[in-house]
Amino acid sequence: MPELPEVEVTRRGVAPHLEGRAVRDVVLRRAGLRWPFPAALPQILADRTVATTGRRGKYLLVEFEHGTLIIHLGMSGHLRVLPPGVPAQKHDHFDLVVDGPQGQQVLRMTDPRRFGAVLWHPKEEGELDTHLLLRGLGVEPLGPGFTGELLYRKTRGRSVAVKSALLAGDIVVGVGNIYCSESLFRAGINPKTPAGRIGLARYKKLAQAIRDVLAEAIVQGGSTLRDFIAVNGQSGYFQNTYFVYDRAGLPCRVCGAPIRQIKQGQRSTFYCVNCQK
Repeated sequence: MPELPEVEVTRRGVAPHLEGRAVRDVVLRRAGLRWPFPAALPQILADRTVATTGRRGKYLLVEFEHGTLIIHLGMSGHLRVLPPGVPAQKHDHFDLVVDGPQGQQVLRMTDPRRFGAVLWHPKEEGELDTHLLLRGLGVEPLGPGFTGELLYRKTRGRSVAVKSALLAGDIVVGVGNIYCSESLFRAGINPKTPAGRIGLARYKKLAQAIRDVLAEAIVQGGSTLRDFIAVNGQSGYFQNTYFVYDRAGLPCRVCGAPIRQIKQGQRSTFYCVNCQK
């Protein structure tokens, strides 16, 4: 599943092709994905100009004067910018046709498993953060509001494992399974440790590790997951620098002990028993 770095890489890739461009057509090839496509979306966006692009957690935002298009890539989705006339394939479900510098361009969403989403939040319904999918999200891990003090304060009295607390999304948003495992390794924290038992100093170290891991992953184009490719078709390479994720049985890059794999909340967790206490 594309995580925050992959979504941010996607946003940066599509931004130059969307921002300031007028929408000329919307093509919907099915009734919807995880949820139905918004009614009359082609009419809603016709001849409207994209103001800017943004991201909230793993949601890509295409902002107009009269509302915001919310796109989620689901388990297997990706976006590509294509010239007009490229034939759609079986899993190409949504096109946004916009003006380009030398004619029209197509932003195409491909989603084989159909767990993604294309939704519309009209401006008259209030601030974007009031949308049902966004209003319960925690702080952005790359924003100024994310600190070790926040992690410490929000986890007092919580017995759930620290990795599960981070993945829940109500404290901090977008720290998915891969980057959570890598961040906990860098901070030297065992993923099974109860969140409420970790002190302020260790949470400060963890917050910095999360910021560093996510920032590095974005620079490196994200990770080449099974179903993810960037807008330009190129692969990310952050997976080449993993310390623990998907390295079960391999020697730790720091101490040489074999990396262990366990299940937490139906997700695989990878960690080093020597380096993470």
